[in-house]
Amino acid sequence: MSQTLSYPQVCQLLQGAVGQIRANHELLSRLDAAVGDGDHGTTILRTMEAVAKAITDSPGTDLKSLLSKIAWDVMDCDGGSTGPLLGSFFMGMSDAVADATELDCAAVVAMLASGIRKVAKQSRAVVGDKTMMDAFLPALDALEAAAPAGDIHCALQQAAAAAAAGAEATKEYRAKFGRARNLGERVIGHIDPGAVSVSLIFKGFSEAL
Repeated sequence: MSQTLSYPQVCQLLQGAVGQIRANHELLSRLDAAVGDGDHGTTILRTMEAVAKAITDSPGTDLKSLLSKIAWDVMDCDGGSTGPLLGSFFMGMSDAVADATELDCAAVVAMLASGIRKVAKQSRAVVGDKTMMDAFLPALDALEAAAPAGDIHCALQQAAAAAAAGAEATKEYRAKFGRARNLGERVIGHIDPGAVSVSLIFKGFSEAL
């Protein structure tokens, strides 16, 4: 059972997410080509490479500072709404860790929940709108349901599974935001690339431990 995460293990989680995007960015662009500009894979890869660079540039033990730096570096990335939304995710995570040097399961869930809620506030999208929130919000529900058991790895696995299921469900939705909303019924049958990106990030978190 995973009881706590230290600074290096949080970095490990983040690097796991980076690795998933590196491995799948071409797929993400192909998914985006069906409903958007076809550049989501490139954009999310650039965003996650900023995460990796921030980790390399910030050796230490201060989780709040690391996550804050990641947030600002991600928000500086070009590429439409992806940078600001994911930057909000990491800033919310930073807000939640305060001065902690180790995180138990409750603290990990609180960190991720704070990040997701900050994205939700900025995005204003809900489940069914065919956005990244279709993966983020189910992940949040799964994390909070798993928190009482105290097992970080199990909580992350359940969040990853919920995010993946949420992303898959976007195939049945019409888009309410972005360029895809102009396509009406034509987007039905296509998975939202932003939701898939979020599911991959949580898959990276879950597999990193």
